[in-house]
Amino acid sequence: MSKLPGIFGSMVFNDTVMRERLPSATYAALKKTIEEGKRIDPTVADTVAQAMKDWAVENGATHFTHWFQPMSGVTAEKHDSFLSPQKDGTAIMKFSGHSLIQGESDASSFPSGGLRATFEARGYTVWDPTSYAFIKENTLCIPTAFYSYGGEALDQKTPLLRSMGALEKQAKRLLGLLGSHPKRVRSTTGAEQEYFLIDRSTYYNRRDLMYTGRTLFGVKPPKGQELDDHYYGMIRIRVANYMAELDEELWKLGVPAQTEHNEVAPAQHELACMYDTSNLACDHNQLTMEVMRKVAKRNGLTCLFHEKPFEGVNGSGKHLNWSLAADGKNLLDPGSTPAENIQFLLFFCAVIKAVDDYQDLLRISVATSSNDHRLGASEAPPAIVSMFIGDELDAILKAIEADVRYDQRDSGVLGLGVDVLPTIPKDSTDRNRTSPFAFTGNKFEFRMPGSSLAIANSNTVINTIVAESLRQFSDELESAENLDDAVVALIRSTVKKHRRIIFNGNGYSDEWLAEAQRRGLSNYQSSAEAIPHMLDQKNLDVMARHGIYTKKEMVSRCEIMLESYCKTINIEALTMLEMAKTDILPAVIKYSSQLSSAIISKSQISPEIPKQAEIKLLTEISGLTDKLYESIGRLEEAVSFAAGFPDEKEASHALYYRHNVVPAMDELRSCADRLETLTSSECWPFPSYGTILFMV
Repeated sequence: MSKLPGIFGSMVFNDTVMRERLPSATYAALKKTIEEGKRIDPTVADTVAQAMKDWAVENGATHFTHWFQPMSGVTAEKHDSFLSPQKDGTAIMKFSGHSLIQGESDASSFPSGGLRATFEARGYTVWDPTSYAFIKENTLCIPTAFYSYGGEALDQKTPLLRSMGALEKQAKRLLGLLGSHPKRVRSTTGAEQEYFLIDRSTYYNRRDLMYTGRTLFGVKPPKGQELDDHYYGMIRIRVANYMAELDEELWKLGVPAQTEHNEVAPAQHELACMYDTSNLACDHNQLTMEVMRKVAKRNGLTCLFHEKPFEGVNGSGKHLNWSLAADGKNLLDPGSTPAENIQFLLFFCAVIKAVDDYQDLLRISVATSSNDHRLGASEAPPAIVSMFIGDELDAILKAIEADVRYDQRDSGVLGLGVDVLPTIPKDSTDRNRTSPFAFTGNKFEFRMPGSSLAIANSNTVINTIVAESLRQFSDELESAENLDDAVVALIRSTVKKHRRIIFNGNGYSDEWLAEAQRRGLSNYQSSAEAIPHMLDQKNLDVMARHGIYTKKEMVSRCEIMLESYCKTINIEALTMLEMAKTDILPAVIKYSSQLSSAIISKSQISPEIPKQAEIKLLTEISGLTDKLYESIGRLEEAVSFAAGFPDEKEASHALYYRHNVVPAMDELRSCADRLETLTSSECWPFPSYGTILFMV
C-alpha cells in the first residue's frame, strides 16, 4: 500500500495535472471557472484540450467521449478516436477545444418524457469543467451535461448544477445578513452503496436475475441473517480479493472509496466513499456502480444493485449523507455549544422546514418500483418522511420554542468498566436507523434512496428545498429592525410550525403510523401513488422559482418515472410468466409423474406396501399445480389488459399495475414458492436461495 498515493487519481486530469501541463494563465482561468463558477473563455478551451489529449494519449487513451447521465438512470457515452488522417497517408492525434466543450447525440433515443419526438433527434452534450476528466479503458471521459435543441435539460447533472447554484445564492444571502461573506457555498455528499455479490454461474441460471435484477421466485433458506453473523463479519477471501481490486480501480479514477464491510444479509456488502462536492459525489457514485459491475465480472461474480433481489432477507439502500459548506467550513457543525450557535441553528431549522414543506418531493425523489419492495421493511426507513435530530438538539429546540434557558447537558465520557480500556467521549446523540432523514452529528443522512438509484435527483431536491427555506428566511430577516431578535423569533416560529416532522422514536412501530397520520404527514406506500404529486402546484412553483426545472421539464420527468414504473413491472410479469410456463410447470409435472410411477410400481409389487407419503405428496402437488396454472392465467389476463390500457394517462396506468398486476404476480409467486418446498431439488429448474446466497 506504499504505492497508494501514487495510484490515487493517476487516471484523472485533476488539479495537479492541470497545474503541471497548462500555461499559468490558462490554468488560472480554468481554476477560476471551477472555484468561482465563472464561464470559461472559449479561447482557453483549445489549450486545455491539447494538454488533456497529450496527457490522455501518454496514459494509453486512443478515444475520447462525452460522459453524461441521461434520465435512464445510467451513464451514456459515444467514443470518438483522436486519430486524424492526413493527406500524405499518415495520421496525427487531434483534439480541439470545440470537441472538448460540445458534442452531439441522438436525443430522441433517450428518455425525454415528450421533450423530444423521434423526428427531433438533435441533443447536445456540454463540458462540465467542475468535474475532472478521467481515463477509463483507454478512453478519455469528459463529464458533461445533456440538453435538447430547445434548451431543456435531458439529464440529471444539469438540474443538479442548477440546484447547487440556487442553494449557494440563498445561503450567501443569509450568511451576509449574519456578517459572513464566503466566496463559495457548496452542498457536499457522501454515498454509502449497498450491494449483493453472487457467483456468476448462478446468475446465468436465473432468468429473473438476468432480466430484472431480482429473484421473482424463491424460498428463504433455513439459515438467513437470523444469527447476525454476517454483519461486519470476516470478509471471505473471494470477496476480499474483489474489494481489493475494486479499491485500486476506483482510486485510479480519483474515487475516494474508503469503507467496506459485510452487510446484514448473506452475500450483501457495502462500500462508502468520503464526502465531496455534490456534483463530484454524484459522478463518482455513477462511476463506482459501473466499475463494481466490471470488476465483479472479472472475478467470476455478479454485482446486484436491485433494492430487493431476495425475498426474506434485507434489501439494499444507498444512504446519502448531505451537508453544506461555506469556503470549506461545515455550516451544519453544531460545535461544542450548539445552543449558542445561532448560525448553525438557523441553517439547521432551514433544513427542518424544507423537509416538512416538501415531504412529497423527497419521497418522489426515491420512487421506483424496486424501492417499493424495500421501504418500510425491517432494513429500511418507512415511506413516511420524518426527521431524527437526537435528544440534545431536540431539547435545545424545545427550550427555544418555550422561550426558556437551555440547561447545558454534560455529554461526558463513556466509562466501560474495564481499566485497561481508554475512556471515550460520548456523542451528543445516538443514531436512529429507522429515520428517513437523520441528523448524525454534522450532516443529515437521507436513508430512503435505493441502491440502484442515481443520487443526483435526491441531491437536486434537497438543495432546492433548502434553498427555498433560506430564501424565505432571508426575505424575513432583511426587513427586520432588530436582526438579533428577529433571528431568535424566526428560529422559534420555525420550530413551532414544523415540529411535526421531528420524530426520534421507532419508525417501524404501528404507533408511529397512527401518530404520523395524526400529525398530517404524507404516507405514499407506493411509487404509483407518490410520483403524480410531482406536479402539485407548490412543487412546480419551487422548482421554477429557483430555475431548476421549467414546468415542461417537470412534466417530462413525471412521465418518465411513471413510464419506467410500468415498464419495469411489465418486464417482471412477463419474465414470471415465461419461467412459470416453461420451467416451473414442466418441472412439477415431471416430479408428479415420478411420484405416480412410484405409486404404480409399489402397487404392482404388492398392494400391502405403504404408499401414503407418495399419495399425499402427489395430491398436494397436483392441487398446487392446478392453482399455479390458474394463477398464470390471471397474470396473463392482467398483463394483457395493461398492454391495451384504455386511459392514456401514465398515472392511471401505473396505478393499474400497482393494484392489479402486482397482486397477480404475488399470487403466482406464492404458489410457485410452495411448490419449490415440495419438489425434488433434482427436478427444480433454478438454483435455490441457499445456493445463491452461500456459494460465494
